[in-house]
Amino acid sequence: MNKKKKIEPLTGQELLDKVKELESISKEEKAKECGYYTVTKNGVERVNMMKFLNALIDAEGIELDSNSTSDGRGGRSASYKISVQRNQNLLIGSAYTKQMGLEPGDEFKITLGRKHIRLQQVDREDDAEATA
Repeated sequence: MNKKKKIEPLTGQELLDKVKELESISKEEKAKECGYYTVTKNGVERVNMMKFLNALIDAEGIELDSNSTSDGRGGRSASYKISVQRNQNLLIGSAYTKQMGLEPGDEFKITLGRKHIRLQQVDREDDAEATA
């Protein structure tokens, strides 16, 4: 019985290079050659196309999820629209702060317009220079 040693699935630039090198074969064969397959108990090789395609998307740097920094607990996604709450507060949810990479303690300057509120992040370095 001829056993083929399963290779570790390729990722990143290595995956992209290999796919380009194998341009003349089918996508299933490309996936298999790049290590995206499993062997069943009966010795049948099954191609994992979804893992292969997802790895290609990641390797290309394509962002499909709007919540790429999600912690996996679900919740609402950012709609870029908020309402004044009963206590007259405006709450900007964590979806926005995570997307901007904000941390506790980050400060903002608030500018009020006739029909808008503008938030401008205050750089800690600029803030330190202004008080010096």
